[in-house]
Amino acid sequence: MAVSPSRYPALSRQLDDYGRRWPAESAAVEGFGELLDDPQDPFGRDRLAGHFTGSAWVVSADGRRTLLTHHRKLDRWLQPGGHADGDADLARVALREAEEETGVPGLRLEDGAIFDLDRHWIPERGAVPGHWHYDVRYVVRAGADERFMVSEESHDLAWREIAAVLDDPDSDESMRRMAGKWMRNLAA
Repeated sequence: MAVSPSRYPALSRQLDDYGRRWPAESAAVEGFGELLDDPQDPFGRDRLAGHFTGSAWVVSADGRRTLLTHHRKLDRWLQPGGHADGDADLARVALREAEEETGVPGLRLEDGAIFDLDRHWIPERGAVPGHWHYDVRYVVRAGADERFMVSEESHDLAWREIAAVLDDPDSDESMRRMAGKWMRNLAA
């Protein structure tokens, strides 16, 4: 099912392309398309029913490892990412968040295509009620310099073998899904 044309044609095209590449995820594509067409700004965190976020599947130059953050608020190992704060270019959001959260020099957006979609619940925190994040994920590749700096948003950062993430039952389900997609890409 194609995403209807919207006020955000670039993201609408990316969602359509993702739906063609991952037809088994058509329900997710449809849900993200519905949010995209919502009259309230879907890129602002003040849309408390749910809003878009952008994340980066950061891979090493050789494509064998991914850089994960031990997220301070959620206390889990996840990919870097965060709020769009009004920016409809979620690939740019993903790259910016990866740069800010990892400090790795020379990060670059791989191709600008959506790598993964994930809708997940964010629990209530302080005055902010629980809400949905509609996370749009892109591949961001590191160069030769893989040094990182832990930001205030993380307890720690670590490079992990992608195959190990795939096989780790303690990894977040969406992390295993992305690892599986990446491993299929490497094998192709």
